[in-house]
Amino acid sequence: MNLSLMNRYAFYAFCVLFTLFSLPWLEKVWGLTLVTAWLSAIGTLDLLQPRQAVRRNYPILGNLRYLIETIRPEIRQYLLENDSDPLPFSRAQRSLVYARAKNEVADKPFGTLSDVHGAGFEFIGHSIRTAPHSDPSSFRVSIGGPQCRQPYGASIFNISAMSFGSLSANAIRALNRGAKLGNFAHDTGEGSISRYHREYGGDLIWELGSGYFGCRDEQGRFDPQRFAQQAVDPQVKMIEVKLSQGAKPGHGGILTRHKITAEIAATRGVPMDPGLRITGQPRQLLHAAGAAGIHRSVARAERRQAGGLQAVPRPPVGVHGNRQGHAQDRHPAGFHRDRWQGRRHRRGTAGVH
Repeated sequence: MNLSLMNRYAFYAFCVLFTLFSLPWLEKVWGLTLVTAWLSAIGTLDLLQPRQAVRRNYPILGNLRYLIETIRPEIRQYLLENDSDPLPFSRAQRSLVYARAKNEVADKPFGTLSDVHGAGFEFIGHSIRTAPHSDPSSFRVSIGGPQCRQPYGASIFNISAMSFGSLSANAIRALNRGAKLGNFAHDTGEGSISRYHREYGGDLIWELGSGYFGCRDEQGRFDPQRFAQQAVDPQVKMIEVKLSQGAKPGHGGILTRHKITAEIAATRGVPMDPGLRITGQPRQLLHAAGAAGIHRSVARAERRQAGGLQAVPRPPVGVHGNRQGHAQDRHPAGFHRDRWQGRRHRRGTAGVH
């Protein structure tokens, strides 16, 4: 026990004693005295604070633990991470995105560092009968049935749902400008349509989830009039109704108070002061009558009807992969629900489609 105490407090004791005994020779060793006095003050604060046991039991040295924890992501990224570790994107993938964003040549010399003989390696087979080049503008899918007044020819490549709030204003601007230039759709995510989505006029898919952001009343219920005002905007080409929280199936999420800025509150139509508990499912829209009521609300409110309703059937057990594709930090989730509840991407996608 005494040896343990000596080991734990030895460095702190050395700093204190050196500071005291070096005072008569301060002119010669003032630099070291200043350092040890500063460390002694830190050690004293560590002993007196009641919140962190590591600092209290290992004064001065215990702070190294928290310092290393702080820089752990950078150590992993720059020193330990492999170029092909996909968590969530590999360094090779990020480098490709960076190069293309800067309009630099992203081509690499022929060859690969991947283990092509490893289990699970995927490849595309060559063909001696090449297909003729196709016009990229023809890669469209028509969405909207006979009752839809304005069907939409959607691109097969679109921007997945990421909300304003999870992404910054500049990120939303960049994504929507890309959608405009590429003639494809930009999914707003569950956080509704912000003013940054409208700056460049790119096609929008408005995602409507269990929080009814952008079309909720003061009690948090679905408001048909507010919905109609958003839905008839010419920029809104489709409406996606998310029938369950992908990350928290059946439980819902929490929009914490510190995340609600004035701009986010105005965009989502929520009060600023309290945090919000988001239900697991939009219960007013779960049955067919509720979904049909969306169309009737639009038809009654305006002369024209917005493009078709796209209902994404997420089962009660959830599709874990869909959470990854959407705004990842939309609402906090518990450790066990976030990591293990819900199906894996491939099984979930097969179950939905």
